[in-house]
Amino acid sequence: MSDTAPPTSTAADGTAHKPKRGLFGSWFAISLWQRVIAALILGIIVGYVWGPGAESIKIVGDVFIAFIKMLVVPLIFFSLVAGVASIGDLKKLGSVGWRALLLFVVTGQMAVWLGLALGTLVQPGSGLDASGMDLDAAALERAQERQETGVTIQQMILEMVPSSPVQVMADVNVLPLIIFSLLIGIGILMAKEEGEPVLKIFDSGSIVMQKVTMIVMELTPFGVFALMAWVAGTLGIEALQALGIVVILNYVGCFLIIGLIYAGMIKFIARLPVIDFFRGIVDAIAVSYSTASSNATLPVTLRCVRRNLGVSNSVASFVVSLGATINMNGTAMYLGLATLFGAQVFGVDLSWGDYVMISVLGTLGAIGAAGIPGAGLIMMVLVFGAVGVPLETIALVAGIDRIMDMMRTTTNVSGDAAVATTVAALTGEIDRAEMISADDV
Repeated sequence: MSDTAPPTSTAADGTAHKPKRGLFGSWFAISLWQRVIAALILGIIVGYVWGPGAESIKIVGDVFIAFIKMLVVPLIFFSLVAGVASIGDLKKLGSVGWRALLLFVVTGQMAVWLGLALGTLVQPGSGLDASGMDLDAAALERAQERQETGVTIQQMILEMVPSSPVQVMADVNVLPLIIFSLLIGIGILMAKEEGEPVLKIFDSGSIVMQKVTMIVMELTPFGVFALMAWVAGTLGIEALQALGIVVILNYVGCFLIIGLIYAGMIKFIARLPVIDFFRGIVDAIAVSYSTASSNATLPVTLRCVRRNLGVSNSVASFVVSLGATINMNGTAMYLGLATLFGAQVFGVDLSWGDYVMISVLGTLGAIGAAGIPGAGLIMMVLVFGAVGVPLETIALVAGIDRIMDMMRTTTNVSGDAAVATTVAALTGEIDRAEMISADDV
């Protein structure tokens, strides 16, 4: 007897019929982003009609946010260690490696400050009254205490050193956790062959946590529906307008990163035609926007960089694969923007020291973000907690995150290709004639 049932059945007239999907099969047959958008629209309608009573279903959104908080420590720990160790050998940090890492860090910093600039200039959360929201009193108390006492540079530096990694994880104190994770990754590189068994554990752990994150992301439509109904019912149309501005700023920031930073790299550093570059990665752009996943787009990005842009296999494989792990400039920009939005909504005054902290954590948090949909929400816990912005901000922006995540992923993937092309041009690992001929086809 066969181990598998036939995919179709045949009627008396010889016509083949496909079996019915069933309720769950039909649900999962719809793309996640389509389910999220539908939940977003339905939640707004229900909240607007229901009014303040919609707060009764906020518990569904709270459960979703709780799952996100649950993922923070293990996801950052495994992803960062595996990302650093993925370099493979400290010797790779030669002409190719150090250029790629430098470009990733510099563009990441530029992206965060761009998000901070947009949030400061437009102030999307300044006109939103959050007094009607059911907030965590302890979170607001911590924010107020931080405003009154302030944080010195000395304290900031001292807080970066994890005196007890276990305690750091238990307290979800993410900044020293990042430092500890980076040190573990470097230690694995230095151990070479002896460190390979440990590296396999972290590689497997990173993959497992990405799968767990994908499971949690399946709850997104339900969480988005409840949170958007709560926001629309409690705060009214003003909240929706503020969130709409955040979406617009997210897209503006991403377009500026792609059109100014990446195009500038290609034009002035790599000295290559900008139009030909973007024409060469159009397939990767399309896939990244539809999937909202750098990891899912990786094979397409590699093919575009190798075949259409003429980058050598060695540089493309190293830089693009590394970029899919640590290059999240769209996420970095959004973390800066979302932090200022939350600070404006809840009246948290941020100092220049806080801005610096956001820029550092935004870059490091983007490095620790997995290349899968929804990872930006998880990294918010890192940045918000460090500068005293209440975590309720996550509940406000969770409903619109998927719309913005698609554009942020496109930015990240475009950055992977731009850095790979620039590094290849600087090291003579690019076939310029092949790039032009490929794009003319």
